[in-house]
Amino acid sequence: MENPTLSFICPIILFLSLGFGYSNGQSYSLQMYHKFSHEVKQWMTWRNGLHTESWPMEGSNEYYKTLYHHDSVHHGRKLAEYSSLTFAEGNQTVELPQLGFLFYTVVQVGTPNVTLLVALDTGSDLFWVPCDCQECAPTSAPSYGLDIDLQTYSPSASQTSKPVTCNNNLCDLQNQCSKSSDQCPYNVTYLSENTSTAGTLVEDVLYLIPGDGSQNGTVVKAPITFGCGRVQTGTFLEGAAPNGLLGLGIEPISVPTVLHKSGLVSNSFSMCFSRNITVGSFTFGDKGSSDQKETPFIINKKHPIYNIGVQEFYVGNALVKTEFQALFDTGTSFTYLANSVYKSLTSNYHLQTQDTPLTIDGSNLPFKYCYNARNRQSIKQGRKITFNFNGGNNFSAIQPLIFLRDTTGKFVGYCLAVLQSSSISIIGQNFMAGYQIVFDRDELKLGWKEANCYDLQYSSSSAPAPAPAPAPAPTPSNITPIQSPLGPSSVVGSPDTSYPSSSRGSPPKQSVSPDALPAKPNSTSDGTHLSSFFLHSALSFIVAIAILTIIL
Repeated sequence: MENPTLSFICPIILFLSLGFGYSNGQSYSLQMYHKFSHEVKQWMTWRNGLHTESWPMEGSNEYYKTLYHHDSVHHGRKLAEYSSLTFAEGNQTVELPQLGFLFYTVVQVGTPNVTLLVALDTGSDLFWVPCDCQECAPTSAPSYGLDIDLQTYSPSASQTSKPVTCNNNLCDLQNQCSKSSDQCPYNVTYLSENTSTAGTLVEDVLYLIPGDGSQNGTVVKAPITFGCGRVQTGTFLEGAAPNGLLGLGIEPISVPTVLHKSGLVSNSFSMCFSRNITVGSFTFGDKGSSDQKETPFIINKKHPIYNIGVQEFYVGNALVKTEFQALFDTGTSFTYLANSVYKSLTSNYHLQTQDTPLTIDGSNLPFKYCYNARNRQSIKQGRKITFNFNGGNNFSAIQPLIFLRDTTGKFVGYCLAVLQSSSISIIGQNFMAGYQIVFDRDELKLGWKEANCYDLQYSSSSAPAPAPAPAPAPTPSNITPIQSPLGPSSVVGSPDTSYPSSSRGSPPKQSVSPDALPAKPNSTSDGTHLSSFFLHSALSFIVAIAILTIIL
């Protein structure tokens, strides 16, 4: 006799195939269907009369977001313990031209804690620091024109350090391990030419404080996985991120992902960029405000990055009807546009400007569209570049220009700070100037709102942060913008480069007790000087791109 089969439609996949044995020798099987499958839709319509047209399409952003929310409920994850978190030294960030034009912040890791000046990068995932170096950038102050030496991390010197073994889910290079108990290797290659970092993965603690001032003096010791970078190449040996790089991407190994899965904060973070692209702020768990503009991320399952869709854009009054995708990358100084988009934007800009072209002999500037400025009004007109994103909201570049002085300090002109790319488009730091940018990975959307970043800053010290120092006036010949070592990259495996009104108010100052952090070997160590440098002196080094505040 043929075994009877029972077809049962299960709205969620929780089990493997099941079999039941009975004394009469008959067996029964269950057919399992995904909650959004065609079969479940048919059954729900027939059984309950439900309309399933609004159910998310497989592979869409809404599809993965819905599954993610189900996972959160199924695994019983508690609500985030903190509304927001930031680094133990405070939430300030600063762009340092002598360190590759990247945005930096001070972090503390290990026990006793080591203080590091790390670059922040939304274009990659792994947090790594130079460690037990075989080939690393120098950390001495004279190498970078700083007034402090950079500290280094060593797993053997930290009481809380643990090796990450090859059987860990975060290890992507398990095929390079001889046995599962080996320490997991990593190797990340970036878009900048010949730029990479390699080493092993370790687990240690990252020191954070509540980002809203609600628990004054509280220090959170968050276990994280990061790279012990023994070998760096390319731009990393030329001054970019000499003390490490904190990847803020979407992959499981990134710090925002780890903090969220630990139940500490919401799966989101924000970065604020001042109008002159010199200082800013950073906060984990920040989902922005109800009045911010938003656009959905376009998630590639093979390599998820912060891609958004552009439907069209304006240059002045000229509308350019062209659709393309662009990566929002805080680790790239300027904005790069793929060939066809670049030509459309720059040609329309050039046709509309009434300023004459500017030629600078002996300049190594990469910008092709530079002009003599007739007056302030002509410069203001040149700023009108607006993208219409998917979802209907527009994003205007507040400061798409750079301004040039000669060797005597005289203002000589300006350039459209947009560069040509062979394939991918990247919205860089210069187009984010004047905005608080929210990377909401929970809702899979990007948020933005004009903001005064100084009002969003605070320090773990009771002393107020100083006003920013004026930017030094560079000569055109010494402006050397770099595409940072950032961009789409593989986290711990081989790279996939097929992608090529006012603010919300100032949080209270926080005071963190020295007892809250592990004791340092020497209370007058470089970590103290580094904090002082970052909070009080770093702004004197600001950008070698002279933004004329009188024009802002």
